[in-house]
Amino acid sequence: MRSIRILAHALLSLPIVVAASSATRLAAQDVTPPTARIVPRVDTLHGDVRTDNYFWIRNKSDPQVVSYLEAENAYTAARMKHTDALQQKLYDEMLSRIKETDISVPFREHGYLYWTATEKGKSYPVFMRRRATPGAPDEVVIDANALAIGKKFSQVGSLEVSPSGTRAAYLHDTTALRVYTLYVKDLVTGKLLGDSISRVVPSVAWANDTILFYQTADSARRSNAVWRHVLGTPKASDVKVFQEDDVLDNVGVCRSKSGKYIYISDDGFTSSEWRMIPTADPTAMPRIIVARSPNVEYQIDDIDGAFLMTTNYNARNFKVQRIPTDAVAGGNWLDMIPVSDSVFIEYLEPFKNDVVVVQRSGGLRRLRVINLRDNSTHYVTFPEPAYAVSPTGNAEFDSDTLRFVYQSMVTQPSTYDYDMATRQRELKKRVEVPGYDASKYEVKRFMVTARDGAHVPVSMIVRKGWTQDGTHPLLLYAYGSYGATTEATFNSGVLSLVDRGFAYAIAHIRGGQEMGRQWYDDGKMMKKKNTFFDYVDVAQYLVDNKYTSKDRLVARGGSAGGLLMGAVVNMRPDLFRAVVADVPFVDLINTMMDASIPLTSQEWQQWGDPHNAEQYAYMRSYSPYDNVERKAYPWMLVTTSLNDSQVGYWEPAKWVAKLRAMKTDTNPLYIKINMAGGHGGSSGRYDVLREAAFRYAFVLDAVGMAGR
Repeated sequence: MRSIRILAHALLSLPIVVAASSATRLAAQDVTPPTARIVPRVDTLHGDVRTDNYFWIRNKSDPQVVSYLEAENAYTAARMKHTDALQQKLYDEMLSRIKETDISVPFREHGYLYWTATEKGKSYPVFMRRRATPGAPDEVVIDANALAIGKKFSQVGSLEVSPSGTRAAYLHDTTALRVYTLYVKDLVTGKLLGDSISRVVPSVAWANDTILFYQTADSARRSNAVWRHVLGTPKASDVKVFQEDDVLDNVGVCRSKSGKYIYISDDGFTSSEWRMIPTADPTAMPRIIVARSPNVEYQIDDIDGAFLMTTNYNARNFKVQRIPTDAVAGGNWLDMIPVSDSVFIEYLEPFKNDVVVVQRSGGLRRLRVINLRDNSTHYVTFPEPAYAVSPTGNAEFDSDTLRFVYQSMVTQPSTYDYDMATRQRELKKRVEVPGYDASKYEVKRFMVTARDGAHVPVSMIVRKGWTQDGTHPLLLYAYGSYGATTEATFNSGVLSLVDRGFAYAIAHIRGGQEMGRQWYDDGKMMKKKNTFFDYVDVAQYLVDNKYTSKDRLVARGGSAGGLLMGAVVNMRPDLFRAVVADVPFVDLINTMMDASIPLTSQEWQQWGDPHNAEQYAYMRSYSPYDNVERKAYPWMLVTTSLNDSQVGYWEPAKWVAKLRAMKTDTNPLYIKINMAGGHGGSSGRYDVLREAAFRYAFVLDAVGMAGR
């Protein structure tokens, strides 16, 4: 947290940008907020004139920009100073619920057991392994703490061990900009090889112990190319095996679970094309599995003798086709799993003798096991009416054991091994949460009817004995974009609010895929406003039915969920006491007009392309930055990071500057800028907790509970 003295220095050094304030006022809670200078930039598109007074904030190299951001940080620190003790209390509470020294459940791959270990006082995990034989010693694969020494930001990206287990390739980013360097470590000697390659992006895939594939990106950080590297040779001799020039598509690379193929995925939001290279012949050119068709998406897995294609071809909720490996060019394709109106197929988890279908129905994820030997089918069942489950750690292809993590809003993440033959499950580990007693909490799940008749699921956790009388504060979270499903997972941090009388709710609004593919399609492009309407309608329902009241309701969302926050606060500022918008994507028109910005061009199929007049008009009608008005707004906390590569820091910074100039109320408006972080904020786990404590302190302060 920045000191008052830093604030004074920042203000005095900005006679043009920031309104100066006396030292006496700086020490008080009514310190004057920074005032961004106005430099009008006028754009005209499709006959519509837009004036952007704060476009200059985008120039990161301008010292006045950095000084302005630092002044905003100092202002926020000064105004939040009275919550310092509360922030520390919240931090201590959240930390006390974490077993700081812990290990994950080991998973097996190529004769080794792999796991991660954390140690009290250390911010990052250590990636460990040992041979899967009795008495074998533990080995360190990568110590992320050692990599982070002297770094303000440190993140390990892809980590892949070669088939023989002798080498590990990993990606490391110290910029927070998703700009990685690839390193190869000899796991026998513990030394790094001389095969470092800079400016790569996830992921990396081994064909064998000497040949690996990696990815690079274009100037807008769009993953666009796959390269082949032979260990011990210079980067200059690496072979580019594939490049996608269409800016609507992103490239990926991975090794198939069976180990037979290197897959190169080439996906946009509306179509796909996958290629394969046999690992037995890694210098072969990539071969297309199924040629691209407009509006047809698919993904590929393989089993013995066949590829499995999960596709939406004539199947909105996706179906699975079996393609014999000798019939890729066409013909003899069979529908292994036909399409269903009520069941949405998310993806497959293939094994040698079974395929696990990860699917959704009724708003919940379900695991369906298909025995490939006799085509029999059964489902893995779960005890709670609302839960989240994810297959994880299933690296072995020739295995009859499915590993999954099960959790709910009251049940800690629990790792199970499930025998697909006997249908017996074994609890391997339940995350230990010191001091937690599940019997003190209860989960509520209900449907809210939106204005157009859609039924929106809501998941909620409260303390036992909580009364539905309109007196309790409530934090309402949502995302609703990209088809990302917001599961009702366990969150030990939010217990600090729930224990103080809050209800914590998740609105599973359109734009995600909780209710199937249609749920996603009805919340994007020219139907994007359904996302905002759903959230507002859920919030109004919570007030009308006395789950909370307008003066106790807090909204929260991040990234594309931050766009949601910006839209709903323009639509219904009266409905919320406070809003927390994390790394919010709010400057929709300016960003989607600029293809040099990461993510822009690909997302023309997500939000719309403003070069199209009809799409522009629709986007313009809800773009948060463009629709700020002279009216009262609720309490607001906005967060961002200077090195965010996914939502530029200038979007939230400009938004706050415009809100401050336009709003007619005296409610607090704060922005907190992480000057070294990325899209997810800080990289170290303790710093992440500090950031969460700050947010919760703001939320409690907004509802008059800063003293608790």
